[in-house]
Amino acid sequence: MVDARQARPPGAVRAYWLIALLWIRAALSYPVSFWTMMVGGVLITFLDFVSIWLMFTHIDSYGGFSLREIGLLYGVTSIAFRIADMLVGSVEKIGQKVRSGDLDAMMTKPVPVLVQLCADRFELRRLGQIGQGVAVFAWAAPIVDWNPQRLGVLVMAIVSGVVIYFCVFVTFSTIQFWTTDASEFANAFTYGGNTIMQYPMTIFPREVVRSLTYLLPLTFVNWYPCLFLLGETDPFGAPGWFRFASPLAALVLVGITALVWRQGLRRYRSTGS
Repeated sequence: MVDARQARPPGAVRAYWLIALLWIRAALSYPVSFWTMMVGGVLITFLDFVSIWLMFTHIDSYGGFSLREIGLLYGVTSIAFRIADMLVGSVEKIGQKVRSGDLDAMMTKPVPVLVQLCADRFELRRLGQIGQGVAVFAWAAPIVDWNPQRLGVLVMAIVSGVVIYFCVFVTFSTIQFWTTDASEFANAFTYGGNTIMQYPMTIFPREVVRSLTYLLPLTFVNWYPCLFLLGETDPFGAPGWFRFASPLAALVLVGITALVWRQGLRRYRSTGS
């Protein structure tokens, strides 16, 4: 018999979008609520950058970076994080599914459990939050001397950033297979990680930057790529090729995440065991 927990049907991606489409239709059936939540999400996330802007009413630079330069960092990490959050953020509810027994039902279906968890309660309204990140980036973009190579690095950084944040969501949410209630711990690395990356690394101790490079490689989401976009070298002396290493960091993290997820799923013994 095929173990539903390990099955990988070729239609996994299609199954994800079919599940997501169900939640999208459900949300759009209440248009007033949908648009109210979307606008509210935009306003709330916009306040993040407003706080940075207010800080610059009293200073000219922060960590050696101007407001627009920080806006570039902010925009890239926000776009990548919000896309990942919309696509897979629901995986953080693993603990709830374990406690309620819903995970047992998911395991009986011919669709990978991870696909079902990620697509569950898909929130299209997060498009507004992605739009806010795009708006900040568009405002900051004129400081870059754009050419095809820089555009390529930008696309590479955003795509790799989405994958990196996807791995962070899954890896730290998987811990709930052991604890069943560690969503706040996971949030410290997902939402907290995004908040840290909105600022230049020059304001943090060297040890923190090393941790965010070699242990949890969030610096490859925006820090190193944006240094290239701005024509700057790393003040901490990192190799120049780090500015192009976002795909490599994402690939390594995918491998680690796959191992962690496999171990977590094997650890699960259902609510009745």
